[in-house]
Order: sequence, then C-alpha cells, then structure tokens
Amino acid sequence: MSDSSHSTRPQRGTGSLRTMKRAVTPFLLGLTVLGGAALVAQVGGDRGIAPVASSSDINVGGIEVDTSGETAEEARAAGWQEAAKLAWERIDGPEISDSQLEGLVSAIVVERERIGPKRYIATVGVIFDRQRAGQYLGTGGQAERSAPMLLVPVTISGGVETVYEMRNPWQRAWAEYQTGGSRIDYVRPSGAGGDSLLVTAGQVGRRSRTWWRTVLDQLGASDVLVPIAQLRYRYPGGPIEGTFTARYGPDSRFLETFTMTADTSAELDAMLAKAVVRFDQIFQRALAQGTLTPDPTLNLDTPEMDPALQRLIEMGRQAGAQERAAAAAEAQARRARANAAAAREAREEAPTITLPDLPAQTSSYTVQFSTPDAGAVDASLAAVRSAAGVRGVSTTSLALGGTSVMSVSFAGDLSELAAALRARGFNVSQGANSLSISR
Repeated sequence: MSDSSHSTRPQRGTGSLRTMKRAVTPFLLGLTVLGGAALVAQVGGDRGIAPVASSSDINVGGIEVDTSGETAEEARAAGWQEAAKLAWERIDGPEISDSQLEGLVSAIVVERERIGPKRYIATVGVIFDRQRAGQYLGTGGQAERSAPMLLVPVTISGGVETVYEMRNPWQRAWAEYQTGGSRIDYVRPSGAGGDSLLVTAGQVGRRSRTWWRTVLDQLGASDVLVPIAQLRYRYPGGPIEGTFTARYGPDSRFLETFTMTADTSAELDAMLAKAVVRFDQIFQRALAQGTLTPDPTLNLDTPEMDPALQRLIEMGRQAGAQERAAAAAEAQARRARANAAAAREAREEAPTITLPDLPAQTSSYTVQFSTPDAGAVDASLAAVRSAAGVRGVSTTSLALGGTSVMSVSFAGDLSELAAALRARGFNVSQGANSLSISR
C-alpha cells in the first residue's frame, strides 16, 4: 500500500529503475499468492447446510407416542395412527373419522423411536396434504405472503456470536424447517462459500443502508429477519437454557422474546426445532399486524439518510408537536379564564332590579342556586324573576362551578315564594329563612 505524500524516485538513471522493478515484482506476486491463500482459508472448512425444499403441505412435528400391540408392527401402526390424531388436534382440525384422517396424511417423519417386541415409543412428525386437508381447515385458499425476507440465524454461546462461520444446531434447525406452509417468504442462505463473509453477526449491528442494500441485492431479498438464540449450559451436557429474541429490519428492531430449556444435550435439537416454529408464529403475527413491511430506506431509489440523523429529526418533530399542543392548550385556558372573569364582573356590576312602590308586605329572602357556568346564572335569575309575586332579584354571591346566592324581594311569605318557584319548575328545599333551588 503506497502513501500519496511520499514517492520513491530512482537516483541513478534508468538502470536503478529496472533493478527496483525486478525486486518489487516477485514481492507483489508473493503478496497476491499469500492473499489468495488467506481468502481461501477464510471461506473454507466444514460449513454450509442447504435448506430443505419447501412444500405447501402442513407439517406438525414433535408428536410423542407410546403404544403397544401384539407385534412390533402392530405397535408401530398404532403409534402412527395416534400421532395423526394428536397432530390433527394440534392444528385445531374438526372431528372426522379415522379413515378420513388417514386419507389426509401424506407422510410420517420419524424423529426418534424405540421399538420393542410389543411396544413402540417415538417422537414423530405428521405431514398432511394441504389440498385435501384444506376443505376441513378452511385454508384451501392462498394466503398473502410477505416480501422475500433474508433470514440471519444468530447463535450466542460462550460469549461468541456465530451465523455461518461454522455449522451449528441453530442453523440446522432453520435449514430443516419446512417453510412452505408459512406466510413468510424466507430467504435462507446455505452458509457455504462467501455466505459466511457476506452475512455475519456483525452485519446485524450495521445501520448503513449501503451495506444492507449490497447484501440483500446479492441474496435476492427485500428486508431481513434476525432470530437470535442465546444458549447457556448450566453443566457440561445440560441442562441448556435458551433465550430467544426476534428482531427485524436493518435497525434490528425488537419484536418478541421467550425462553426454553433442554434437560440434556440430546434434547437440544428438539428444543431448537420448537423454537423455530415459535419464531415463525411471531413473524407471521407481525406480518398480519403490518409490522413486517419492507423498510423504504432499503429501496435504491430512496436517498440514503443516516439512521441516527433520521431518529434525531423524528425526535425534533415530536418535540415541536408537543410544544405546539401545550401552547395551544395554554392559550385556550387563558381565554376561558378571561371569559369567566368578564362574566363575573358583569354579574357583580349589574344593577338590582326593583319595582317602585312595593307593597308594605314585600320581604327579602335568600335563595341558593347551582351555577355550573355563566349560562346557568342567567337562566336561574330570569326564571326566578318571572315567578309570580317576585318584585326584585339580585346576586349576593357568585360562584361559577359551585353554589351561588341571590336575594329575592317577594310580596308574600317564604312558603308562598317556595310555591311560586315550584310553579316555575324548580325543586325547592325550604330552610328557616332561605330556600335552595335546583332543576
């Protein structure tokens, strides 16, 4: 590698230049050979697990059976028949006859079995033909599938993060998973050759859209799904605790997390197979909720913006919207307080309405009334003023939102005033020398 600020110049004519060329050429050839050998060594080794061919059939695995019979063959046949029933129940199939159920089964996959002279103990998978089973399950139509999603299965064990650098149980579990019945269009690299250099655990942490566009374009995907399996061995051989986290997108956004435990190392593959099914359910739910839409910033036609800068812009917009909302609420509160104050001043300054030449028997009584707002004040005063025998009305205490007090000049006694107000539609409670009215 050369530095542009320094150059090597021959000091003694063209002979020195030819001598230098003869010395440098073998050196560069050696570097080329060594670099090629290092690259081959980096991508070589025992790695790469080709994913199984996808089928649209319904695959139900992990069915455990324990049956017996007169012979080993009868015990096995009984076990497979029981497994078909258990698998049918697991996918919420309706009640059908044994002969109908047998016609829906296209294959039995033996995951683990022990056969005795008259006993059969096994863990099997049952594959139902989707076309025939669809008439009972109501899934004969084609469900909408996602865009092609690159799958990056990350394993964390002993503090080391692995994807395709070496064969591992988590990669194998995803490679062996039958994805044909899923709504997620998984893109599963085999991990061989350059896959281990292109797709790594470090790539999951990158935010650069340029990097992601290169990877996704190379593998024919639109976005990325990251199922992470963190395995902790309590003791050599087990138990093994697994913490599984579902993430998606170039920013590694969180979806869900769950835990599982395998009692021994022999049960690790079964635990990981169940975890794969759980991840597929999580991804399908996210798709149904509209979460797994391809990130628009991964589109080549979209100008790239740094994710951190984009988040800062979004935070600034949210803060600005909150400030504007708070200012609008404060302005509305100020207007409400000003209107209430103006109404209160107008009521307090209003002259007392009295009629001249009141008869000698006219008396003044105190009347309490509810005033939730300024409109209630006007309505109550007008209604009392229009009652028969009332000569004048004035407010002596005004409390908007509470109970106000008015003074009523009335030509009669307190009981007659109460009767006159009831005639105006008020509910009247009579005290010693006062009334309380309400609607």
